[in-house]
Amino acid sequence: MVEIAAASGLHLVPPERRDPARATTYGTGELVVDALDRGARRVVLGPGGSATNDGGAGLLSALGARVLDVAGDPLPPGGAALARAAHLDLAGLHPGLSEVVVEAACDVDNPLLGREGATAVFGPQKGVPASDVQVLDDALARWADVLARASGEDRRDEPGTGAAGGVGLAVVSALRGSLRPGFEVVAEAVGLRDLLAGADLVVTGEGRVDAQTVRGKAPAGVVAMCGSLSVPVVVIGGAGRPGRRARGCRRQPRADRLPGRRDVGGRPSLVGSEARRLFDRSKTSLGWAGA
Repeated sequence: MVEIAAASGLHLVPPERRDPARATTYGTGELVVDALDRGARRVVLGPGGSATNDGGAGLLSALGARVLDVAGDPLPPGGAALARAAHLDLAGLHPGLSEVVVEAACDVDNPLLGREGATAVFGPQKGVPASDVQVLDDALARWADVLARASGEDRRDEPGTGAAGGVGLAVVSALRGSLRPGFEVVAEAVGLRDLLAGADLVVTGEGRVDAQTVRGKAPAGVVAMCGSLSVPVVVIGGAGRPGRRARGCRRQPRADRLPGRRDVGGRPSLVGSEARRLFDRSKTSLGWAGA
């Protein structure tokens, strides 16, 4: 398991230095190289929390690929440089990749480009100014063209290819890997379905419950699995702005009308002081007063 955030994570960069135009996934590629050198036969990438928007170009470079401009010179790292990408040479890829299964465990289903793409949706939280969103999106479009020529197929519109600033596309195109919902990978590993099957009530949650929650995040997966098992589920969020789409997918609409529902705005002290009161009121509303 290679966590992209471990080498290319947003938490590693101070807010004033965040710059997806220059940030690279090269360090993540080095972690994959180390795994291959140690004999790994399956590599699962965890794309969440990246500081990058380079379409996985840095990742591929660390693995031996060459990203070149029209003159045949290597491009510098970062998402902005992809606007000059002209050719991707995959001849030097690590030989271990021919014997390994590569998967990206995506917690989002965003495509690479457009209003729902990597740059528009996740770029601002990584430090992309509004004025640069289209610039970096156009650079990723150029990169998608290069990847399509190198791999023989264009997969930029597939769900999940926008994960981690476009790493998802590099995985399925250049590395011939696959994208799997992160929830699915973890649920399978821990046997979650069997654990939920005997539950009277499941409580799940997220720091912020909003429209992104239903696009592959863990709480949405738990809700769906509980629904298939007819097990009641409650979603708790530290902050919430569900939006029309999020509310529309909920299997228990009453959750939107719980008395005492309050946006704690990310204040841990408020969560602690009011947790018991809100929990008790929620139980009463849902008919579990004696629980």
